[in-house]
Amino acid sequence: MLGISVQNQARAYPIQYLGYHHQVLDSVNNKPIMVTYCTVCRSGRVFEPIVNGKHEQFRLVGMDHFNAMFEDKTTGSWWRQATGEAIAGKLKGQKLPEVASAQVTLAEWLKLYPQSLIMQPDKTFTAEYDSLSNYETGKRKGSLTRRDTLSWQPKSWVVGVTLGPASKAYDWNTLRKERIIYDELDQKPIAVILGDDDQSFTALQRTNKNQKFTLTGNILYDSFNQYHLLGTALNPVVPALPKLNAYQEYWHSWQSFHPETKKYEETISR
Repeated sequence: MLGISVQNQARAYPIQYLGYHHQVLDSVNNKPIMVTYCTVCRSGRVFEPIVNGKHEQFRLVGMDHFNAMFEDKTTGSWWRQATGEAIAGKLKGQKLPEVASAQVTLAEWLKLYPQSLIMQPDKTFTAEYDSLSNYETGKRKGSLTRRDTLSWQPKSWVVGVTLGPASKAYDWNTLRKERIIYDELDQKPIAVILGDDDQSFTALQRTNKNQKFTLTGNILYDSFNQYHLLGTALNPVVPALPKLNAYQEYWHSWQSFHPETKKYEETISR
């Protein structure tokens, strides 16, 4: 699921429902949000649906480079789901502000936000939701939403991370094996982490390059402190570790929309 928190008000959106609807409009702590998901790219993004200072309405109109496209009601411009950028129409070049989100299991989200509201299914679409019941496990067989189990194939899973102008892709198979990958991005020490549940993941900026963790029950331990998987310290007086933008995505999608991305290789010296 995708989780969003705005000033300690939290919402959870199951991917099984998002994948059918492609977008859900909501409000968190009076901030309007547009929660989006493209099953063909395996990309989840959350945006503020604000265009030129006004709350805008969008509708799904198709795909471009296998990514969902939304058309705004006011100008008819087309907006790319993976980047929030208008690529055609009067507003070409504008971008929707992105809202930070996390992709974790509902159980993990509720550990951090026990009062979170959770998107409920619309009974009208039960059959459509059921058709996506195996999507998150990667067991679908269709050409557009299947999974390549080998690494760095078009439909292989990666975790894409951005920091400043830099972006990097981390192979899901490698992440499952290593669980915690220590690396540098934009000259800053980071850690990419896959939880014990094999679904929840995060990317955090480390305090320094010597900071290392152990992971037990999705709690991170360093030499001095304990942190939730999303970087919040269990001791409220300890600063949180900055959470980076990190997305699970098909390799073909991440590469298309981040053409300068680097690939993490297991042989990199860390």
